[in-house]
Amino acid sequence: MIPEDLFYSAEHEWVRVEGDVAIIGITDFAQDQLGDIVYVDLPAEGDSVDGGTVVGELESTKSVSDVFTPVSGEVIARNDALEATPEVINSDPYGEGWLLKVRTSEDDVTSGLLTAEAYSALVTG
Repeated sequence: MIPEDLFYSAEHEWVRVEGDVAIIGITDFAQDQLGDIVYVDLPAEGDSVDGGTVVGELESTKSVSDVFTPVSGEVIARNDALEATPEVINSDPYGEGWLLKVRTSEDDVTSGLLTAEAYSALVTG
């Protein structure tokens, strides 16, 4: 399940671009590899983030995994509902399981990101 309307990072995050805002989450592949997610640590609203850097953690019953941001900018929202129900990332990674919204500081937000076809080749290759 790799939605065609999103962009992807090699670290298994997805990005939905809405104007100058990038909504970020982890892919279905990533949540499947992690297993049952039990804890989420995300940056605070107002934090500045740099594309390609670690901005948080996801803890599962198997391991702890870093969350990367594929874009640079300011965190304008975080999915606080995940604190009480982190398992939503497993059940709906592309919908209610989103992680962050970042107001981007980049002219071309999708530069360096993968298309759905390229991401599919990465995970099935």
